[in-house]
Amino acid sequence: MSTLYSLAPTAPGKTVSLQVYGYLLVLPAVGFLLLFTHYPALATLWQSVFSAARNGHPAQFVGLDNYRALLDDDTFLLSLRNNLLYAVITIPLAVGLALLMALGVNRRVRGNALIRSAFFIPSLLPMVAIANLWLFFYTPQLGLLNKLLSIFSLPAVNWLGDPHTALYSLMAVSVWREAGFFMIFYLAALQQIDPRLAEAAEIEGASRHYFFRKIQWPLLMPTTLFILINASMNAFRIVDQVIAMTNGGPDNSTSLLLFYIYRTAFSFWDLPYASAMTTVLLVILASIALVKFHLLDKRAHYQ
Repeated sequence: MSTLYSLAPTAPGKTVSLQVYGYLLVLPAVGFLLLFTHYPALATLWQSVFSAARNGHPAQFVGLDNYRALLDDDTFLLSLRNNLLYAVITIPLAVGLALLMALGVNRRVRGNALIRSAFFIPSLLPMVAIANLWLFFYTPQLGLLNKLLSIFSLPAVNWLGDPHTALYSLMAVSVWREAGFFMIFYLAALQQIDPRLAEAAEIEGASRHYFFRKIQWPLLMPTTLFILINASMNAFRIVDQVIAMTNGGPDNSTSLLLFYIYRTAFSFWDLPYASAMTTVLLVILASIALVKFHLLDKRAHYQ
């Protein structure tokens, strides 16, 4: 009787009212999305084609002049190169470490909950606390890392004061902070895998490495791509860590794209030029999203 009732046609007026009710439910979310995401992006694009208002002179339409100036801006090109290098190194390290951590804690052993908490806690700490902790590690002569080097009679290193090591020192902090956060996604995905697959592989005599390569890794591909996209966007949105630890120095060796945008907008008050750089950043992030949704998403599901 209930089946027959559910198959009964719905009155046209009732269908329209249900549709209106559905639109009203999503209206607040759509409103916030337009107000805080789409409108700022369009406003940034519009502002990037004007000059900065200075000395009482109003802003003038300059077209693509701000974008042409980016090609001659050595600091912008250096920041972009630093950011690309930052992303290329930190993303695979953070994702690979997160996967190893998830595989390690995905077992029923004593103290497993404590180990998981220890891995995840760094992602919960505020950046100010993380920066002060690692500044203690990196302090010349007195830092923990240099104390360890002195045990082996190795010379002290000015980790954040040397242009050759400063950016890599920031990378280490990011990997340490993000790996625990990504581990949670991998751990959730591993726990969704049917345990009968592991039992069948064990009966067939498959090694642990073979089981991971042929069964677990393909099943983890959707999670891996989700993590890769988030890690890529995080790599291009980092600014608080740079401000707290190096302020872009020494010699702009740790100046990343969003940090240079922040400094241009709020230190030099050149908002149109900062808007042009922000548009470039949005194009980079949009390209990453397009690669995910149009090229890789169809290959991420294990059949």
